Order: sequence, then C-alpha cells, then structure tokens
Amino acid sequence: MSFLKKEVNRLVGKCIHTYGLLEHGDKILVAVSGGEDSLVALYFLRQWQKKAPISFSILPVYLDMGFGGDTRAILEDYFSKEGLSYHIEDTNYGILAHSPFNRKKSPCFLCAMLRRKRLFELTHAFGCNKLCLGHNQDDIIETFFLNLLFSGELSTMVPKQVMFKGLITIIRPLAFIPKGKIGALSLELGLPTSENPCPSAGKSKRQEVKDLLQGVYKLNPDARGIIMRALSNVKTEYLLS
Repeated sequence: MSFLKKEVNRLVGKCIHTYGLLEHGDKILVAVSGGEDSLVALYFLRQWQKKAPISFSILPVYLDMGFGGDTRAILEDYFSKEGLSYHIEDTNYGILAHSPFNRKKSPCFLCAMLRRKRLFELTHAFGCNKLCLGHNQDDIIETFFLNLLFSGELSTMVPKQVMFKGLITIIRPLAFIPKGKIGALSLELGLPTSENPCPSAGKSKRQEVKDLLQGVYKLNPDARGIIMRALSNVKTEYLLS
C-alpha cells in the first residue's frame, strides 16, 4: 500500500470513527457522478465493507443530467466489471436548469437541488437508510465561505447529517481529505473518472470562492487545516447574538 493510500485510508477511518458513519445493517446509497471524489468514496466504502467487523450493503447510483458524454457507459462498464449492483437513471435536470424555465435560480443551484431531491427519493425507494456523498475537505471549507459571503450565515456541510426525522442520514467519509490528495489517489488507483460535460462547470460562485481561497493558501500553506479546526472550535460568546 502506497504512502498516499495509507494516509487517505487513515483519514477516512478517522472520519468514520469520529462521527460514527457506519453501523451494522446499514444500506448505503452511494451517489456517483463520474468524478474522482465520488469514485474514491465508493472505493473506500468497499474497502471498509471487506474489513469492518460489521455488515452493511452498498448501492452506487448515477443520475445522468442530460448533457450527453460518455460517463454513463464508463460507469456501467466499471460497475459491471466490479460485480456491483447499481442503478443508473436518465434525467433532464441539467438541461432544465439551463433553459428559460429557470428564471430565478442559478443553473448550478437548481440542478443540484433537483439532483439531491431525486437522490433522497431513490434512497428511500431502495430501502437505504444512508446516502453517501463524495464531498471533501475543500468542499466543506468552500461551503463555509459561500454561506458567509453570499448567504450571511455561519454554516457548512457536516460529515454526518440526519435528515427527515432520522429516515435518511447523509454521510461524507472524505470530509477530512483535501481535494488534491483525492485526485492523486484516483490516478494511482486507476479509477475511471470522466469529465463534467456541464456548460457551467468552472463558472459558478463556488469556483470564485475556490479562486479566492487559493490566495489564502498561498498566504498560509497551513490554512486548510486551521480553517477545519476553526469550524469545530466555535466560541459563540464572541459572535453577535
């Protein structure tokens, strides 16, 4: 096992144990997009499935946003070769989000909202109690700054989030891992990633925040870790009430 794989595996394990992400009897729907994050999340859940002293099941699901491309064929081939049961579904969410129908919301907001709603529906329909998303450490930091700068609130994504009065729990096993390490490990593992065909890719508010944070990381190379620690070291007595 390479040093990188050991390090990422350790951080995944730390996240799983810290937040209690996995429990005996879990049925986990894994949202796979074709990108490196979701495929690495699926990879490590399968590794833990083999070695954990508990039993749980995994169902990868891919929602096609309607832009075309070869992601569907790539994932179908990968899932089949790996012997995985899976579900792939065609949608028009991406096309709808970029059409005149969407007059009020940004394309990214509406597309993400529709995708998340369908993932919740499928999680329930397939009898799963958990939904695994591939968000990483950078996503969590960026979401904090997005909410701070554009929504006027101090909040972000969390590694474990109970929804619908306990009916579904979202888990994010890559929450402690920087994006760069995930990309490097995806290449090392030879995972079948594909390009995002969305015309808005790289043009969102999130991308603007990514660019802003790159300047912060140049100013202080340790800023990622410091910001993550700050998100769990909140002193409410020093915030306005």
